[in-house]
Amino acid sequence: MGAPSNSDEFYEKLKSQLYANNSWPAEYLYKFIVKSDAAKIAKLEAIFDNMGAVINTTESKNGNYTSVSVNLLMRDPEIVIEKYQEVAEKIEGVISL
Repeated sequence: MGAPSNSDEFYEKLKSQLYANNSWPAEYLYKFIVKSDAAKIAKLEAIFDNMGAVINTTESKNGNYTSVSVNLLMRDPEIVIEKYQEVAEKIEGVISL
């Protein structure tokens, strides 16, 4: 499953907004939704391992999906975007918010 053709455009816009609205380094909060699958959640957590991230998970009411919040200090918007891209590449079906 490939990325949408406008993903480069999306990331460029996000990078501009991040530079305009923050002083870097800055705390950044990632939010993802994945199927409630222990392997997918572990893989997602591993992407942010050894970065000092605070990770919280919340299962949906029916237990089908899990919300994963990752809060950490990021050096600059390029690194923020690299992590989004890494998550999208490594975890099938993830939704980035």
